[in-house]
Amino acid sequence: MGYAATWEIVEEIVVEFRKKGIVIPEKVMTDLRSAKTLIKLMDTVDKDKGEVGLRIEQYLTNVEGYLFTEAQESFPPERIDEWLRRLNQSSCDACVSTVETDEETRFISGVPRDQKWVRVKPIGTLPLEKLKKLAEDAKLSFEPDKDGHLVVYGREENIREFVKKMTEHTSKTEKTFRDNCS
Repeated sequence: MGYAATWEIVEEIVVEFRKKGIVIPEKVMTDLRSAKTLIKLMDTVDKDKGEVGLRIEQYLTNVEGYLFTEAQESFPPERIDEWLRRLNQSSCDACVSTVETDEETRFISGVPRDQKWVRVKPIGTLPLEKLKKLAEDAKLSFEPDKDGHLVVYGREENIREFVKKMTEHTSKTEKTFRDNCS
Protein backbone atom coordinates (compact mmCIF):
# COMPACT_ATOMS: atom_id res chain seq x y z
CA MET A 1 0.00 0.00 0.00
CA GLY A 2 1.15 3.58 0.54
CA TYR A 3 0.57 6.74 -1.46
CA ALA A 4 -1.01 4.91 -4.40
CA ALA A 5 -3.43 3.09 -2.09
CA THR A 6 -4.32 6.33 -0.32
CA TRP A 7 -4.89 8.03 -3.67
CA GLU A 8 -7.20 5.19 -4.79
CA ILE A 9 -9.28 5.46 -1.62
CA VAL A 10 -9.59 9.23 -2.07
CA GLU A 11 -10.59 8.65 -5.69
CA GLU A 12 -13.33 6.23 -4.55
CA ILE A 13 -14.64 8.90 -2.19
CA VAL A 14 -14.71 11.41 -5.08
CA VAL A 15 -16.71 8.90 -7.14
CA GLU A 16 -19.24 8.55 -4.31
CA PHE A 17 -19.52 12.34 -4.12
CA ARG A 18 -20.26 12.51 -7.83
CA LYS A 19 -22.88 9.75 -7.56
CA LYS A 20 -24.70 11.94 -5.03
CA GLY A 21 -24.37 14.93 -7.35
CA ILE A 22 -21.97 16.82 -5.08
CA VAL A 23 -19.78 19.20 -7.07
CA ILE A 24 -16.08 19.16 -6.17
CA PRO A 25 -14.14 22.40 -6.75
CA GLU A 26 -11.54 22.42 -9.51
CA LYS A 27 -8.73 23.23 -7.04
CA VAL A 28 -9.45 20.01 -5.14
CA MET A 29 -9.47 17.98 -8.35
CA THR A 30 -6.21 19.64 -9.45
CA ASP A 31 -4.59 18.62 -6.16
CA LEU A 32 -5.82 15.04 -6.66
CA ARG A 33 -4.37 14.91 -10.20
CA SER A 34 -1.10 16.46 -8.99
CA ALA A 35 -0.79 13.80 -6.29
CA LYS A 36 -1.30 11.06 -8.89
CA THR A 37 1.34 12.56 -11.17
CA LEU A 38 3.88 12.76 -8.34
CA ILE A 39 3.10 9.19 -7.25
CA LYS A 40 3.89 7.99 -10.77
CA LEU A 41 7.04 10.14 -10.82
CA MET A 42 8.16 8.81 -7.44
CA ASP A 43 7.83 5.23 -8.71
CA THR A 44 10.27 5.94 -11.54
CA VAL A 45 12.91 7.79 -9.49
CA ASP A 46 15.28 5.90 -7.18
CA LYS A 47 16.66 8.97 -5.40
CA ASP A 48 15.61 10.23 -1.97
CA LYS A 49 11.84 10.50 -2.13
CA GLY A 50 11.36 12.63 0.99
CA GLU A 51 10.56 15.93 -0.70
CA VAL A 52 8.30 14.35 -3.32
CA GLY A 53 6.60 12.33 -0.59
CA LEU A 54 5.91 15.45 1.44
CA ARG A 55 4.38 17.16 -1.59
CA ILE A 56 2.17 14.11 -2.29
CA GLU A 57 1.05 14.09 1.34
CA GLN A 58 0.27 17.80 1.14
CA TYR A 59 -1.91 17.36 -1.97
CA LEU A 60 -3.71 14.34 -0.52
CA THR A 61 -4.26 16.10 2.81
CA ASN A 62 -5.80 19.10 1.03
CA VAL A 63 -8.19 16.83 -0.87
CA GLU A 64 -9.06 14.76 2.21
CA GLY A 65 -9.69 17.89 4.26
CA TYR A 66 -12.22 19.20 1.77
CA LEU A 67 -13.91 15.83 1.23
CA PHE A 68 -14.38 15.06 4.92
CA THR A 69 -15.66 18.52 5.70
CA GLU A 70 -18.28 18.19 2.96
CA ALA A 71 -19.01 14.52 3.69
CA GLN A 72 -20.34 15.37 7.15
CA GLU A 73 -23.34 17.04 5.51
CA SER A 74 -24.18 14.29 3.00
CA PHE A 75 -22.98 10.92 4.29
CA PRO A 76 -23.76 8.90 7.41
CA PRO A 77 -21.10 8.91 10.16
CA GLU A 78 -20.53 5.15 9.74
CA ARG A 79 -19.50 5.65 6.09
CA ILE A 80 -17.14 8.49 7.01
CA ASP A 81 -15.60 6.36 9.78
CA GLU A 82 -15.03 3.55 7.29
CA TRP A 83 -13.23 5.92 4.90
CA LEU A 84 -11.10 7.27 7.75
CA ARG A 85 -10.19 3.74 8.88
CA ARG A 86 -9.15 2.76 5.36
CA LEU A 87 -7.11 5.95 4.90
CA ASN A 88 -5.43 5.48 8.26
CA GLN A 89 -4.47 1.93 7.29
CA SER A 90 -3.07 3.03 3.94
CA SER A 91 -1.10 5.92 5.45
CA CYS A 92 0.35 3.64 8.10
CA ASP A 93 1.50 1.29 5.37
CA ALA A 94 3.24 4.20 3.69
CA CYS A 95 5.85 4.19 6.45
CA VAL A 96 5.83 0.49 7.34
CA SER A 97 6.25 -2.24 4.80
CA THR A 98 6.02 -5.91 5.55
CA VAL A 99 7.89 -8.50 3.54
CA GLU A 100 6.18 -9.31 0.27
CA THR A 101 7.55 -12.69 -0.81
CA ASP A 102 6.33 -15.99 0.65
CA GLU A 103 9.86 -17.24 1.23
CA GLU A 104 10.82 -14.24 3.32
CA THR A 105 7.46 -14.17 5.12
CA ARG A 106 8.11 -17.57 6.65
CA PHE A 107 11.60 -16.85 7.86
CA ILE A 108 13.69 -13.80 8.68
CA SER A 109 17.19 -14.64 9.82
CA GLY A 110 17.77 -13.82 13.47
CA VAL A 111 14.10 -13.39 14.44
CA PRO A 112 12.83 -16.00 16.92
CA ARG A 113 9.88 -17.95 15.55
CA ASP A 114 7.58 -17.01 18.42
CA GLN A 115 7.96 -13.26 17.83
CA LYS A 116 6.24 -10.90 15.42
CA TRP A 117 8.20 -8.59 13.16
CA VAL A 118 7.95 -5.75 10.66
CA ARG A 119 10.40 -4.42 8.13
CA VAL A 120 10.61 -0.64 8.16
CA LYS A 121 12.13 1.52 5.48
CA PRO A 122 13.66 4.74 6.82
CA ILE A 123 12.16 7.87 5.26
CA GLY A 124 12.99 11.55 5.52
CA THR A 125 10.74 12.14 8.53
CA LEU A 126 11.78 8.86 10.19
CA PRO A 127 15.51 8.28 9.70
CA LEU A 128 17.18 5.06 10.83
CA GLU A 129 18.30 6.46 14.20
CA LYS A 130 14.78 7.66 15.03
CA LEU A 131 13.35 4.23 14.10
CA LYS A 132 15.89 2.53 16.38
CA LYS A 133 14.95 4.88 19.24
CA LEU A 134 11.24 4.18 18.76
CA ALA A 135 11.94 0.42 18.72
CA GLU A 136 13.95 0.66 21.94
CA ASP A 137 11.20 2.72 23.59
CA ALA A 138 8.69 0.00 22.64
CA LYS A 139 10.98 -2.68 24.16
CA LEU A 140 11.64 -4.28 20.77
CA SER A 141 14.75 -5.74 19.21
CA PHE A 142 15.96 -4.70 15.77
CA GLU A 143 18.53 -5.55 13.14
CA PRO A 144 19.47 -3.73 9.97
CA ASP A 145 18.51 -5.63 6.82
CA LYS A 146 20.73 -5.94 3.76
CA ASP A 147 18.59 -3.57 1.67
CA GLY A 148 18.52 -0.63 4.09
CA HIS A 149 15.34 -1.65 5.91
CA LEU A 150 15.25 -2.19 9.65
CA VAL A 151 13.78 -5.48 10.91
CA VAL A 152 12.01 -4.79 14.19
CA TYR A 153 10.75 -7.74 16.23
CA GLY A 154 9.28 -8.67 19.58
CA ARG A 155 5.90 -9.16 21.24
CA GLU A 156 2.86 -8.38 19.10
CA GLU A 157 1.55 -5.66 21.42
CA ASN A 158 4.95 -3.97 21.37
CA ILE A 159 4.98 -4.07 17.55
CA ARG A 160 1.56 -2.40 17.53
CA GLU A 161 2.83 0.30 19.91
CA PHE A 162 5.89 0.82 17.69
CA VAL A 163 3.75 1.25 14.56
CA LYS A 164 1.42 3.61 16.44
CA LYS A 165 4.37 5.76 17.57
CA MET A 166 5.76 5.87 14.02
CA THR A 167 2.38 6.98 12.72
CA GLU A 168 2.06 9.65 15.41
CA HIS A 169 5.57 10.94 14.69
CA THR A 170 4.91 11.06 10.95
CA SER A 171 1.55 12.78 11.49
CA LYS A 172 3.12 15.43 13.74
CA THR A 173 5.87 16.06 11.19
CA GLU A 174 3.31 16.34 8.36
CA LYS A 175 1.19 18.75 10.42
CA THR A 176 4.24 20.93 11.15
CA PHE A 177 5.13 20.88 7.43
CA ARG A 178 1.57 21.85 6.43
CA ASP A 179 1.46 24.61 9.05
CA ASN A 180 4.75 26.03 7.79
CA CYS A 181 3.55 25.91 4.17
CA SER A 182 0.26 27.67 4.90
